[in-house]
Amino acid sequence: MESTGEAALADRIARLEDLEAIRLLDARYCRHLDDGDWDALMDLFTDDGEFDGLSHPRGKAEMREFFAGLADGGLTAFWHFITNLEIDLDGDRATVRSFLWQPCVTDGVASVAAGRYTDEIVKIDGRWLYKVKQVRFHFFGPLESGWDENLFALDSARKAAVRPSPSFSERAVHSVD
Repeated sequence: MESTGEAALADRIARLEDLEAIRLLDARYCRHLDDGDWDALMDLFTDDGEFDGLSHPRGKAEMREFFAGLADGGLTAFWHFITNLEIDLDGDRATVRSFLWQPCVTDGVASVAAGRYTDEIVKIDGRWLYKVKQVRFHFFGPLESGWDENLFALDSARKAAVRPSPSFSERAVHSVD
């Protein structure tokens, strides 16, 4: 029989392993998305998972179609950088908040985007998977226009905007011309 100290140590190690697996999940998400490896990307989601961002596809078939169709909508290249992970574990469920920095090419124009992810993930058969991957953008537009809170060139990014906090209530959502 394990002593209380050994059980506590085993729990702490299991927690650290879960935290690292969740960090790896986000790293794989970025790599598979940027590489256009749609099958590997879909393997990171539950069967009924959803992406809530530039669109809101639900289920692996809809998500695969959405991600594979990004180039048709003008988003032909992108590089996702996720940082500042805050992971709240609750058994086999977790909420993960992180920051997104995304240089990209939109309609042949060098662009940049930034936002926040809020993800709901679950552990199924020992694997952490996305149930909901949600992104809300701070800005998304041509690099030459610079960037600022609520500056958008893509209507779909504007619709998935971070809602201004009270300290930014005076700032208007505006378009890049």
